[in-house]
Amino acid sequence: MQKVKSIKVGIGFATGRKSFQKVLRTNIYNWKESGLVENKRVSLNLFVAYDLNYNKTIMTDYTNVHSELVDLINSSKFIGSIAIKEEIDYLIRENVIAIDKARMIFGSGYAARRNAVLYNAIKQKMDYLLFLDDDEYPMAVTNSRKGTIWGGQHILLNHLGCIAQADITHGHHCGYISPIPYIDFNDTMTEADFRSFIEAISNDIINWDTLKTVMKNGGVTYADTNILTTDDALEVEETNHTKFISGANLCINLTDPRRIFPFYNPPGARGEDTFLSTCLSERKVLRVPCYTFHDGFSTYNHLLHGVLPIRLKFIKTDNGQITARFYKACLGWIRYKPLLLYITQPDCYSEKIEEMREQLKETLPKICAYFGQPDFIKISAELEKYHKNVENHYREFLEIKSIWATIMEHFAHNR
Repeated sequence: MQKVKSIKVGIGFATGRKSFQKVLRTNIYNWKESGLVENKRVSLNLFVAYDLNYNKTIMTDYTNVHSELVDLINSSKFIGSIAIKEEIDYLIRENVIAIDKARMIFGSGYAARRNAVLYNAIKQKMDYLLFLDDDEYPMAVTNSRKGTIWGGQHILLNHLGCIAQADITHGHHCGYISPIPYIDFNDTMTEADFRSFIEAISNDIINWDTLKTVMKNGGVTYADTNILTTDDALEVEETNHTKFISGANLCINLTDPRRIFPFYNPPGARGEDTFLSTCLSERKVLRVPCYTFHDGFSTYNHLLHGVLPIRLKFIKTDNGQITARFYKACLGWIRYKPLLLYITQPDCYSEKIEEMREQLKETLPKICAYFGQPDFIKISAELEKYHKNVENHYREFLEIKSIWATIMEHFAHNR
C-alpha cells in the first residue's frame, strides 16, 4: 500500500514573555481537541524564536516544555543567539550569502525574530507555517445585553482548510487589540483633536468609526457573530498597493520558497506585518473566519485556566502603565509611517509628511495635557528623524528582500 504523504505544518512563535509556556499548553491541547494531533497525515512542528532581553527571561522559560506536551507534537526547534549563529555559519559555508548580508536578515528586532522562524521552517521543509502570538488565545468573545459570551476557536484547523489554495491566510482578532484606551473627551482634548492625532500617526487600515466603537466599548474589540457563523474565507482586497495582514493568526504557504517575502521594520519601529503587506500585490491572500483573543495588557492570563469573565474591564487613562503602552505604540506607529508612505504613496509623500507635521503641531500639546505626559511631544521629533532616514530605510528594505530572495532560491533548489 502506498504511504500517504504527511502535511508538514510549522507553528511559529516570536516571543519574549514568561507566559509563553501557558499559551503553548493551551494551543497544543486545542490542536489535540480539534483532531490534528491524532491525524497521521499531519505533522505538527514547533518553531520558537525567543528574546531573553525583552522581559529578562532565561532560556528554560521557553525550552522547558512539559513532556506530556512534547509527546503531542512531532518536533520542536528553539531559536536563540547560538542557533542563529549556526545558521549564519551555514549560509556562509554553503556560499549562499556573505556574513554582512546574513546579519541583516538575522539582526535585532521583532522582524528579525519572525524571519528566523520563517527561515528555519523553510529549511526544515515545512509545507505551511502558522504564526501565533504569545499574548493571543484560541478563543473568541462576543458581547450581549447580559454579558460576554465565549467560544473556542480552532485556529490551525481553519487555516489548514484554506492555505493550500492561497499564498497567505490570516484570521481575525478580538479582545484588547488596540492600545488606545477609553477616553472621555473634554475641552482639553476634543474628539476632533484626537481623531486628527490618530489619523496623523496611523496607517490606512485604521478606520475612525470602527476605532470610536472600540473606544466606547472600553478598548475592547468584540468578535462579529456573522464571521463566527460562516465557513467562507474572503480574498483580501488591495489598498494603496497593500494587502493588509496581521502578524499573528497568520499562515504562510511554504511549498514554493520563491514566493515568500521576509519581514522588515525600520530600526526601533514595528510594522513588520504592514511592510510584508506591501509585497503581496501578486499573491493570493485570504481572510479566514477564525478569531484569537488578544490579551494586550496581560491582564487575562486566567482565561488559560478556564476562568471566563462576564464583563471585560474598561482600559482607562487613569493607569500609568496604560498611558505608557499607548505612548510606546504611538512611537512605533510614527517610526514606520514615513517608510509606509514612501512605498505606497510616493507621488504625494512630501505633501503627506507636511500634513502630518501640521496635525501633530496642532494636537500634541493637547495630547500631553490630557494624558499628563509631556513625553508625547517627542513624537514630532521622531517623525522628523524617520522622515530624514526614509530613503536609507527604503534601500535597506529592498536589500533585505534581495538577500532573502537569494536564500529562498537556495532552498528551492534543495527542496
